[in-house]
Amino acid sequence: MEVTRRAFQFGALALLSSAGALAWGARGRAASGAPGVTDTEIRLGQTMPYSGPAAAWSAIGRTEAAYYRMINDQGGVNGRRINLISLDDAYSPPKTVEATRRLVEQDEVFAIVGSLGTAPNAAIHRYLNSRGVPQLLISSGISRFNDPKNFPWTMPALPSYLTEARILTSWAMRRAPGGRIGLLMSNDDLGRDALAGARQALGPDASRLLVAESYELTDASVDSQILKLKSADVGALLVYASPKFAAQTIRKLSEMGWRPLRLLSSIAASVAGVLQPAGLENSVGVISVAYVKDPTDPAWENDPGMKRWHAFMDKYLPGADKSDLNYTTGYYIADFATRLLKACGDRLTRENLMRHAANVPGWEFDTLIPGIRARTTPDDFAPLKQMQMMTFDGRRWNLTGELLGQEG
Repeated sequence: MEVTRRAFQFGALALLSSAGALAWGARGRAASGAPGVTDTEIRLGQTMPYSGPAAAWSAIGRTEAAYYRMINDQGGVNGRRINLISLDDAYSPPKTVEATRRLVEQDEVFAIVGSLGTAPNAAIHRYLNSRGVPQLLISSGISRFNDPKNFPWTMPALPSYLTEARILTSWAMRRAPGGRIGLLMSNDDLGRDALAGARQALGPDASRLLVAESYELTDASVDSQILKLKSADVGALLVYASPKFAAQTIRKLSEMGWRPLRLLSSIAASVAGVLQPAGLENSVGVISVAYVKDPTDPAWENDPGMKRWHAFMDKYLPGADKSDLNYTTGYYIADFATRLLKACGDRLTRENLMRHAANVPGWEFDTLIPGIRARTTPDDFAPLKQMQMMTFDGRRWNLTGELLGQEG
């Protein structure tokens, strides 16, 4: 199976051939002996859906590439440049496996950082842990990725989807008490976490109140699932879907004239990636949860962190649509990774990197909502545990209420 040899290398966007990739392994290593580390370079790897049905999320990878370019322009990390090799896996797990093996065995990267997606990361989960390769700050909030005892080399970047679904379901129950709740879910770990969170929120009434319909990533549309949910007379609809299917859902509901409470997972809350394709007029009143700041919200106009983000975007990603929340998410992940590398100092070993990843003391980040801090312990690798409700008004998201935690 062919994997697109697309990679972001800082200073330029380059196409790497297989022969070029083999050359990376011949480079010298630092005194620590760690793969991917020399006196002048830290080589990282990741996979991203630059093509395929989840391509809207590729903005995260482009942001991370640009962020490391900025760090390199500032002198790098303790004098070493960050060299990210970011390969297109088209959100296809078999391609993820092939690309990741290349990154580890041929390119000899120091760590896999920021790879995107639930199914793609699940496909390389055991492989990376068996080889002692850090699988850091992955763009997924699946609960199975926070298991330090059994998978000590894996750490998620995002809040737990299970917790998020519990919060959204609890909110829906308060707005429509006693009504049936529909769940449109992908048939994968994301959907299973959403289903578990909704059931936890509903408790003993789950079997009576919850109606779930799943779809496959390869499906052309989710129209049939939406029709089944409408016929089940649900009053609130939770949507745990990739951007393509989330946009389809919002548009289809409008075409049908069906107006249940519409609640989106945070992974589908991008204005540019979901709400604009769905139609902004169709998206008025949609509800979601947030942990990153919305760049279109005037509340952050004088926020120092967002001023730094805007300056970064203007210089390193000029012309990008700043309403796309994926750009703020990617900035957070790359900033997080850079801090972990800096914390290692000159002791750049994979073990030391994971030691710092397991002991994050409560870091704040420019694009996170104030009050949300990243904390980890050796027994809990999930860094973010708080979110805030928000409603879309046709132009931007408006935050409401206080920060909500694991108990919703």
